[in-house]
Amino acid sequence: MTRKSFERGLLAPARDMNIGVPSAVIGLFPVVVPLFSVSTISITESFHLPPLGSGGDRVLMDTHDDTISISAVLPGTERFVWKSALELLAQVTLGVNPWQSMTGGLTGGMQLWTSMTLRSDIYIKNLSFSATAQKRDAIDVSMTLAHLPRNQLLTLGLEAVGVGAAIAIDMT
Repeated sequence: MTRKSFERGLLAPARDMNIGVPSAVIGLFPVVVPLFSVSTISITESFHLPPLGSGGDRVLMDTHDDTISISAVLPGTERFVWKSALELLAQVTLGVNPWQSMTGGLTGGMQLWTSMTLRSDIYIKNLSFSATAQKRDAIDVSMTLAHLPRNQLLTLGLEAVGVGAAIAIDMT
């Protein structure tokens, strides 16, 4: 290693200041992971239909399942920290979750903030990382998230807040 390349390595954090604003943020407070350069985000909603010919009385049950797929980039020198944080979050949300005890079981899982949606009760189903020679200072991440709401009113409230925030941001 030459002195010049060593000095460039020491100055790497200064270069990371130009990364910009994340396209999405996922986390479980206080651990929050910014997702930069989100190339795709898709939400798939599967609705459960009642059996044909069923009576007028409906049984209270979940009406739909949501699956969110995100492809993003973890850039800069902190990319390995964010990668480890995503792996940790995937495991922690399935076990001991501080939000469950603080909210009395009303919410659990992680929170997801994007321009498309604001969701709580998010769990990571699949998580994959890749790196290429063209992007040596970045890790590509693809994940599939499951939205498993516990409280429908809280979910609807968060969606309303997300719509209001998106409109306010678009107007500025």
